[in-house]
Amino acid sequence: MSRPSYTASMRGSVYALAWLAGVAVQLQQARLWSAQWLAVLALAALALLLFGLLRARRARIVSVALACALLAFSSTSWRAHVQLDAALSAPLEGQDLVVTGVVAALPQLGVTGTRFLFDVESAALRGQTVSVPALISLGWYSGFDGDALLAAPPQELRAGQRWRLTVRLRQNHGSLNPHGFDLELWLFEQGIGAGGTVRASPGAVNVLLAENVGHVIERARQQVRDAILLRVADRTAAGVLAALAIGDQAAIEREDWDIFRATGVAHLMSISGLHVTMFAWLAGGVVGWLWRRSTRLMLLTPAPTAARWGGLVLAAGYALLAGWGVPAQRTVWMIAAVVALRSAGVRWPQPLVLLVAAWVVCLFDPWAMLQAGFWLSFFAVAMLISSEPVHASSVDQANVPDDSGGPSVASHGQRLWHVLREGLRTQAIATVGLAPLSMVFFQQVSLVGFAANLVAIPLVTLLITPLALLGIVLPLLWTLAAALVQGLMALLGVLAALPMAVWSAAAAPAWAAVCGLVGGALLVMPLPWRLRLWGLPLMLPLLVPPLHWPAHGQFEAVAVDIGQGTAVLVRTRSHLLVYDSGPVYSPESDAGQRVLLPLLRARGEQAIDLLMLSHRDSDHVGGAASLLKHARVLAMSSSLEPEHRLLAGPTSHTSCAAGQQWDWDGVHFDVLHPLAADSGTRIKPNALSCVLRVQAMSSVDGAGQGASLLLTGDIEAAQEAALLQRQRGADSSAIGGTAASLRSDILLVPHHGSRTSSTGEFIAAVAPRVALVQAAYRSRYGHPAPDVVQRYIDRGIVVVRSDRCGAWTRRDDGIASCERATSARYWHHRMVGDGP
Repeated sequence: MSRPSYTASMRGSVYALAWLAGVAVQLQQARLWSAQWLAVLALAALALLLFGLLRARRARIVSVALACALLAFSSTSWRAHVQLDAALSAPLEGQDLVVTGVVAALPQLGVTGTRFLFDVESAALRGQTVSVPALISLGWYSGFDGDALLAAPPQELRAGQRWRLTVRLRQNHGSLNPHGFDLELWLFEQGIGAGGTVRASPGAVNVLLAENVGHVIERARQQVRDAILLRVADRTAAGVLAALAIGDQAAIEREDWDIFRATGVAHLMSISGLHVTMFAWLAGGVVGWLWRRSTRLMLLTPAPTAARWGGLVLAAGYALLAGWGVPAQRTVWMIAAVVALRSAGVRWPQPLVLLVAAWVVCLFDPWAMLQAGFWLSFFAVAMLISSEPVHASSVDQANVPDDSGGPSVASHGQRLWHVLREGLRTQAIATVGLAPLSMVFFQQVSLVGFAANLVAIPLVTLLITPLALLGIVLPLLWTLAAALVQGLMALLGVLAALPMAVWSAAAAPAWAAVCGLVGGALLVMPLPWRLRLWGLPLMLPLLVPPLHWPAHGQFEAVAVDIGQGTAVLVRTRSHLLVYDSGPVYSPESDAGQRVLLPLLRARGEQAIDLLMLSHRDSDHVGGAASLLKHARVLAMSSSLEPEHRLLAGPTSHTSCAAGQQWDWDGVHFDVLHPLAADSGTRIKPNALSCVLRVQAMSSVDGAGQGASLLLTGDIEAAQEAALLQRQRGADSSAIGGTAASLRSDILLVPHHGSRTSSTGEFIAAVAPRVALVQAAYRSRYGHPAPDVVQRYIDRGIVVVRSDRCGAWTRRDDGIASCERATSARYWHHRMVGDGP
């Protein structure tokens, strides 16, 4: 590389890094700067650019780099302002709106209904035109969601249909838990301004107005999906083919995703960067081969140039057919950056080309930097580049002519050996190099991933995916592709069932993550082994991170944000109690699978010593089946009837009853309700709720008893009165004379703040400092009732609501925090009067 080209590449890398730094800083904001301050930043950036043009080279580089950082910060903030300003206004939430628009994407079919994106053309409230976001997410359900009068669509929903619908919308709001999935970020990045349901109330207008209105690509995707489902009888194989051909990841069943994650091949089952890159490479090869067949075309432009641009255009077409998802978009921008540089005659070093590609991706999508796929993609390529040995290629050695002047007899064998060796080397580098990043983002890594990917990568990328695409033209090929998928699934099932197939660990602190990433890089770089081996101890803090458990006599509590339902973790020095397991969200998902299991893994919890299910209502036991299946649950306690399906497994079970007591690590546990005599009676489930009091036996400062917590389930006024009576001793004989005090520092508000509970006498007896309310945003039951909340506030009690706080954590040192406060970002939903 010539000196001017080298200098230009170095300047370009500095400017790209400055831009990326500006974006990274902007993404950490809890609140956006005002438009006036952003205008000042933009003017400052322009001034720095002008200043740089008048200065010497070194000063110019510094000035332009600062200008790039300021422009990145201000432009990203401006785009965020535009998107947030277009969100649904609060007064329109929960109103019956009549919207006209077009089904904008492939509808997602479920057991109870259909979810789809809707391009809004107009909206009205009681005949008056109102403004709603241009793109909304709707569910048309047939009965599972009780938030509206619901009925199934009168006919199949298809992309490109224009409908007039009566809907109820709400602002984007998702659960927010430590290390959990940020739904509000995902909706923000997708440009979805609101969500809601289609109504079937009397007078609702739900009319199909026209077919095939625009969205040609989405209509084509739906036709392909329908054809695959019709041709392929095996649901697993059909789902995989639909995912690979058109990017319909929802077609893959949840159980199959579990297998893919356990074996480390989940990245292959979606339209990832690997698929788009491989498609571009193959398409470019075909274009180049055809181009060389024409003298006229060769005179027009060289075949390599045509191959690069042809591969890019066809890859972009594939990404569009696959739904133009964010990972596919990132890859297209990356390929475009590389093709543009090569076509311009630029011969920058590969790391600098990779840096420019990252800049291009963030130029189009700044929020890509917050996605695991962004870092996995670029880190994988960087690992492969940095690990490349510096010596003559064995391919060149294989092409040395023999004495007769022709190729060596062994050249074909050597070439095959080279391909196999490079494939193994690449897979080993990807497995070792990306393991730390997988631990950082997912707190787990597949130990069978190397073996699984050795088979899955060539099979999926070179056979199954091409056959899935060619099947669009020749459907018979889908049968062959389905057979290959079935064979692959059989192998993956065996690997996933192996002991220790997955290594899981707690979310590591930042210093451990940095050490792990450095260690992974050292292991794959072409360095002497005495230096590489230093990577092993550097990775240990990430693979086995240090854990902080409460001191003896103390406990930690986490009121998990799970929507409408209850789930609380109580952690002592060496024991974990899970009180209730949250709701069922749909027949395909529940709080155990979506929220609790990832949270337990991120915390480093190896087992649940006791799973206490207060009563049988689905918003309290909905996630229990997932916990029992995928977590190590040592014992259960509940008020469930003996024939309940959750008690059919091998986990030992005890019916909770007043008077039961035990001590864990200097923390005392008392069951206060129900009475043993109530077991098996025909009392409604709420009245049988297990009530548990937790008492730390030593305070933070070591003087006297520590904090106390009262978990109440869904008890109502009658049960509160019974607890008060027993506390006074009037009925102490019923529980052996061991009536415990109700007074507690922290109270889980009974029945989510319903008007049927939280009597004044009960609140006075408990006298909590903090009252926790676990309820959904805009709960369809009206939880918590305003007058109940006011009852607590009037007594000087701090009310913490999960819809405003997210997960509430009380550490063993007494410090409490809300996840929406500690992890606040500007795309997170804020309610009026936000706080706890």
